[in-house]
Amino acid sequence: MTAATYDVLGIGNAIFDIMAQTDDAFLGSHGMAKGSMSLIDEARAKAIYDAMGPATEISGGSAANTIVGIASFGGRAAFVGKVKDDKIGKLYTHDIRAANVTFTTSAATDGVATGCSYILVTPDGERTMNTYLGAAQNLSPADIDEQQIASAAVTYLEGYLWDPKDAKEAFVKASKIAHGVGRQVALTLSDAFCISRYRSEFVDLIRGGTVDIVFANESELLSLYESNDFDAALKQLRTDAKLAAVTRSEKGCVVVAKDSVTAVAASPVAKVVDTTGAGDLFAAGFLYGLAINAGHQRAGELGCLAAAEVIQHIGARPQVSLKELARKKLAG
Repeated sequence: MTAATYDVLGIGNAIFDIMAQTDDAFLGSHGMAKGSMSLIDEARAKAIYDAMGPATEISGGSAANTIVGIASFGGRAAFVGKVKDDKIGKLYTHDIRAANVTFTTSAATDGVATGCSYILVTPDGERTMNTYLGAAQNLSPADIDEQQIASAAVTYLEGYLWDPKDAKEAFVKASKIAHGVGRQVALTLSDAFCISRYRSEFVDLIRGGTVDIVFANESELLSLYESNDFDAALKQLRTDAKLAAVTRSEKGCVVVAKDSVTAVAASPVAKVVDTTGAGDLFAAGFLYGLAINAGHQRAGELGCLAAAEVIQHIGARPQVSLKELARKKLAG
């Protein structure tokens, strides 16, 4: 096997995040389920934008956030996602490249606008997402560069890709290419509501070996196996997956492999401001830890450190160098 050009290449929805602080009453008046991710159309997007308060705007998307985190740790990172050649698409492209991420996917010249996610953050830090996929849903197998996938040690896929048909096919194509040259494939389950739509298909992806590494939070794990028993669900995941990391908020995370179970404590947090991106940045730290052969314990610690950084401010991307943060906090 030739040496990898990239530590991690992510494939996901290229989404521009528009975030505002709000309260439970606003969510209720607009029929939003707190903590959920809902797919919306352009009319609904406009209605939410018109009603929400002052916003912070930044390039986002689940897998893209993870890949930016990889780069912040000093890892070699690339991203594949679809934007339109419009104002927001140009902003998105500039932002992700400025974060030292290779991004070469061709922008669409016609069709719908670049995707946006309208994220409402309540005082407890919980985020409720309303996502207009726009051009992101037009990611297709043609956007998958075989040579680029083959040159990544890990190809990282987001569960949200399972919504659009063409993106699903791109997901499967990338997995086959990666495995064809002996590389690994990782999947984040993304959202309990996403799992409810595609539960059996996600289980098949894990059991069938389409993915090698699985990321989930506690609620996603319970949704995947339709269980109220965390330990039982974790045992099933350990049976089904080659390697998995399950985040548990203030309880840290649990890393399970066929021959081991590793519990890792959460990193201390002064105040939770916004949980947007916590899982994305955990995956960044964990995958970077695997890339440098740090072992499951240290990979989990890097994941928890990155997640702790991102939940202490608005926005789903780190505001400091994660490489420097890890050097200071995890020395030794």
